Amino acid sequence: MSNKHNGGCHPYIPELREQLRCGKIDRREFLGTATRLGVSAAAAYAMAGSVFAPGAAFAAETPRKGGNLRVSMNVKEMTDPATYDWSEKGNLARHMTEPLVRINKDNVAEGYLAESWNASEDLKTWTFKLRKGVKWSNGDDFGADDVVSNFKRWLDPATGSSNQGRFSAMTEKVDTGKKDKDGKPVMSTVGTEGAVEKIDDNTVRFHLNRADLSLPESMGDYPALIVHRRFDDEGGDLSKNPVGTGPFALKEYTVGEKAVLARRNDASWWGGDVYLDKITYIDHGDDPSAQLAAFASGQIDANFRTNIEQVDVMKNIPDLVNYEAVTAQCGVARMKITEAPFDNKNLRKAIQACIDQEKILRIVYLGRGAPGEDHHVAPVHPEYFKLPRIKQDYDLAKKYLADAGHAGGIKIRIDCVANPTWEQNACKALAEMLKPAGIDLAINIMPGGTYWDRWLTTPFGMTSWTHRPLGVQVLNLAYRSGVSWNETSYANPEFDALLDEAGTLLDANGRRKLMEKIEMVLQDDAIMHQSSWRSIFTTAHKRVRGIYCQVAEEHHYNKVWLAG
Repeated sequence: MSNKHNGGCHPYIPELREQLRCGKIDRREFLGTATRLGVSAAAAYAMAGSVFAPGAAFAAETPRKGGNLRVSMNVKEMTDPATYDWSEKGNLARHMTEPLVRINKDNVAEGYLAESWNASEDLKTWTFKLRKGVKWSNGDDFGADDVVSNFKRWLDPATGSSNQGRFSAMTEKVDTGKKDKDGKPVMSTVGTEGAVEKIDDNTVRFHLNRADLSLPESMGDYPALIVHRRFDDEGGDLSKNPVGTGPFALKEYTVGEKAVLARRNDASWWGGDVYLDKITYIDHGDDPSAQLAAFASGQIDANFRTNIEQVDVMKNIPDLVNYEAVTAQCGVARMKITEAPFDNKNLRKAIQACIDQEKILRIVYLGRGAPGEDHHVAPVHPEYFKLPRIKQDYDLAKKYLADAGHAGGIKIRIDCVANPTWEQNACKALAEMLKPAGIDLAINIMPGGTYWDRWLTTPFGMTSWTHRPLGVQVLNLAYRSGVSWNETSYANPEFDALLDEAGTLLDANGRRKLMEKIEMVLQDDAIMHQSSWRSIFTTAHKRVRGIYCQVAEEHHYNKVWLAG
């Protein structure tokens, strides 16, 4: 495709195919980049010499219609998808409201409400063709007005959406006319005028301030579910006005207890046959044993997440199947660098110097994952560059601590959630490793809802981050200056500039070289202790067909069915 948006292949595709042929890139990188540039998933799989066949494991069986899939998962409030901060919220809404792009089992971007897209050669102009014939559950036609409306509200700072960080290439800083306590101008991030353009009822064009190769994947994240264009006018609460394009409709909903979704019968869903009559989510609270008992007594068919401690236990329950995905999910013990004592880099480096990453992985997650390197880019990310891990060195840690003015030791506190238990266990292991250096770490264990009310403000917290297909995505979300999910308050112009440059590079090897610099900046600034990457697990009864463990724990149940 050229800059004239003629709908053809991006000019980089032939080069990409040659790199695959010569072995310079692997199949995973080829599929990711090709689909990112607008090649359909089916065509990309064909180019890679494999078959695109979702649910192929059950291809020999004829799906059976009917049944109620009962799933154990926390039932949380689901007011506005744009402000979601839990994967569970996205799973409740995803059966009703849908994204433009979906990330499949292979971590590949598939067209969803967007049928196709293409990018200009410089990756600054993207044209998305929307799927025709899609109906909202209230009878309205889905189209470009819905997409434009969603992006405008996402980029409006009044909405408070993390999508400002996902789509930061469509934002700019403006002076609010106010002054802070030091007399400096107070700036605000707003959507750039003209960034989102309606071409016709089924075509939307995005004009970016800088290249962003991750744009399609960002449209697949759970806060990017598309709501009706009149969402705000009709109350701004999905649970009270559950209008959507998806195959299911919300029938019952009580926070902390239960949610029931039933297959829509008013009109055919654009995606074809849907087999389940109902999906029932049951909230068993934060005690993993309650979920285990529900499986054992036949009260549920599947769960949202199987805790690492229960993976082997589940194997002993007849007819249950465990599913695993290798991911970029992790826990980040992050420090807010604008708050004392964590505003002192030497203290932060002292904490890092106390850690044995491999030992923490073994203790906390039974070794089911990979050790981290304190920079939040995972081995499964295509642009990952392997850095030497910071080695445990107590003499060095004590020197850093003395340089920070705490030669006699220091008491600090970390906040974390009670469940899943691996998070508090990671904090306990961290506390034990800090003791020999003279750092006394108290652990404040709290309910998940309480932690997530303060995760952006707590000086020191253990935050669980879900999977994103690209390393640049999570870095844009979590560490770019001023974005809403920047829990460390990190603001480094050098890092921002390097991240901008990374978004322009299609060549995986070139991006990997640049990522080495980005990772080194983060590691050296010591804003986090990120000791490991974790595999994730889910469990289902063997009668549940077509289910899989998606890397970001998304529930893709539109083609799931129950065998007799």
